[in-house]
Amino acid sequence: MGATREDKDLKQSDAAEMLNIKQQQYSEYEEGLRLMPITYSFEFCRCMNISSDYILGLPDDLSHPKR
Repeated sequence: MGATREDKDLKQSDAAEMLNIKQQQYSEYEEGLRLMPITYSFEFCRCMNISSDYILGLPDDLSHPKR
């Protein structure tokens, strides 16, 4: 998450504001001290315009089941 945030030239406080949380709380997610709830992960991906696969470290060529 940190690299994605930094690629967008954002500070931790900017990311925290987007998620409507405190900077310290965001910092703990980024440092791996706390697990980020899925609702925040979804909002982070939406704001950063990235896929959840990317922040989860899944490969680009991962096949998805058909619906």
